[in-house]
Order: sequence, then structure tokens, then C-alpha cells
Amino acid sequence: MTTPRSRTSPSSASASDAAPEAKLPHVLLFTDGACSGNPGPGGWAYVLRHPTSGKAREDFGAEPDTTNNRMELRAVIEGLSALHRPTLVDLTSDSKYVLEGLKTWLDGWIARGWRTASKQPVKNQDLWEQLATLRQRHTIRFHWIKGHAGHAENERCDQLAVLAYLRLTGQVP
Repeated sequence: MTTPRSRTSPSSASASDAAPEAKLPHVLLFTDGACSGNPGPGGWAYVLRHPTSGKAREDFGAEPDTTNNRMELRAVIEGLSALHRPTLVDLTSDSKYVLEGLKTWLDGWIARGWRTASKQPVKNQDLWEQLATLRQRHTIRFHWIKGHAGHAENERCDQLAVLAYLRLTGQVP
């Protein structure tokens, strides 16, 4: 039985795990979500950066009635979905909810039939199911950063996520 490739982290990678990673294309994925009210109108954004070529791609979107956690999840889903083949992804986020969910909680939720350890239904199950599928395709390494602390790509994602919901609500053209 094989384990999901995304569960390999730099600190726990074995020699046999390193070989497949070396053959994969590598990207940096930065994500953020934002919400005006919680719930309320919200936006998501990502920046994908190819470290070798320096090329970057960004995208963003909004939903009229959502939560901040849903927008954080949507940003990762959209960023991973933009990759057209299996890829080594360094995912950087200011959302401990997203990172801990992917690294620690997701397998348990699936094993318990989408129930938490306290037997409650998993919130945002629809989005977590999408991430479970995407996680199987890519090798993901997880990096947490403090939000609003001057990290260039995180600040860019925040600006785009806010712009997305401001456009949606007609507050900016």
C-alpha cells in the first residue's frame, strides 16, 4: 500500500522518496483568502512561481456568501488545479487550518467517514474532498507564514483576494 505523495515532508523524506521528487517539475504556490464579514463576500487568490525560469502566474476570484476558511481552501484548490501534470509543490499559506488539514487531519476525516475526532461533521467537506483528490496528484511540502507580515507573495495574494470581493460587491470597477 502506498501513502499519498503529499504526506512526504522535507524532514521525513527517505532516500526512496527523494528520487520521484527529483523527477517532478517544481513550483512555489502562495495562497490566501479574504472575507468581508464571516460569512460574507469573500475572495481567494494564488501566485504560482516557477523557481528555475522565474515565470509567475496569478489568479483570483470571489464568492458572494462565504467564509474566510472556504476562501483559504478555494485558493489552494485553484492553485493546484492550475497545474496540468504531477508536480512538486511548495505550498506557502498563512492558514494553519489549511496546512494542518492537509498534513494532519485529512486522512483521519476520510477514515472516519468525514467526521472529526469528536464525531462532528467536517466543515467544508466539499472543498476538502477536492483537496484530497488534488493531494493524490501532487507532492506537496507545507510552509506556514504569518499573515500581514510583509511576505511579498502573501501580501500580493491578500491584495488580489480583497480586490476580488470588492469587484464582486461593486465597490471597485
